[in-house]
Amino acid sequence: MNGHRTMRMPPRRKNPSGAERRVGVELEFASISARACAEIVRQCFGGDIEEEDPHRLFVRETSLGDFTCELDTQYAHRPYGEQNQDASAADAFSYFRAEMRRIYGDISSLIVPCEIVGPPVSLSRLPELEKLVDALVTAGASGTKSSPFYAFGTQLNPEIATQDSEWITAVLKAYLLVSDWLRAVIEVDGTRQFAAFAEPFPPLYIARVVSPDYWPTREGLIDDYLKDNATRNRELDMLPLFMELDSARVRRVVSDLRVAARPTFHYRLPDANLGDPDWYLMLEWNRWCVVEQLAEKRDVLDRMGEAYIANSERLMPREWSVLASEWLVLS
Repeated sequence: MNGHRTMRMPPRRKNPSGAERRVGVELEFASISARACAEIVRQCFGGDIEEEDPHRLFVRETSLGDFTCELDTQYAHRPYGEQNQDASAADAFSYFRAEMRRIYGDISSLIVPCEIVGPPVSLSRLPELEKLVDALVTAGASGTKSSPFYAFGTQLNPEIATQDSEWITAVLKAYLLVSDWLRAVIEVDGTRQFAAFAEPFPPLYIARVVSPDYWPTREGLIDDYLKDNATRNRELDMLPLFMELDSARVRRVVSDLRVAARPTFHYRLPDANLGDPDWYLMLEWNRWCVVEQLAEKRDVLDRMGEAYIANSERLMPREWSVLASEWLVLS
């Protein structure tokens, strides 16, 4: 499969401003330090390394933009936005906190994954990130399947094509209708499922949204989502996008400051299978494109939604992941 790393393009390639859409990528793995990650990023794309602390480094002004390489735990880092006073001997308490964070990071680096947060990359340049994945694997990075205790994810953040509520609703409908299929083909790691890093949507919410007559206003779409999904823990986290569209409406329900506005879908389902010869980054992107392609087919969305609801009401429902695959092949 590695010989066919072709990238599929979504039906809509422009963002609301008419520029090429961009995609942010977040990648988790083990066995490499944040500093080593930063060096690998610089080797791949150039740039300058800036250290915030021993376990969080930035690679600035690369050919793709700015990267963050960090140990994936908040306790090893100064909170974002806090002034950097830790190095000042005059502030003994701040110095003590910095030392404790460093020590915690040194110890937890044995079991806590490292994460690379990439910049928004234009669609035409997205395949260049495969170079980074290959370099990480060559350097010894371990992916999800390397240990039964690992629960690493690959997160994609596709920029929206339009703020039109009908298109956003269509993408959400399409995702809900193929999410079982995605879980089946991805074979989401059991440890990640047990740890609840990317929870499925509630069945009643899915049934409401995929109904053929569900085409709400933007306000209705956001309110309905918040009633059942006021959490970051969803396989497709819509909170960043809804914060971008109507932050006041979201903040009335969600107080978690980690939820920040972004004009993207936050797709959290895929594993990070670095080291698996049959896995590559564009594979997960191509699977996402199936969602956007289905979203363009209004008649299929309606009929597929009816079929989903009818199946869920059966005394013994059939496996929807199989039925969904038939819809994808035949429609």
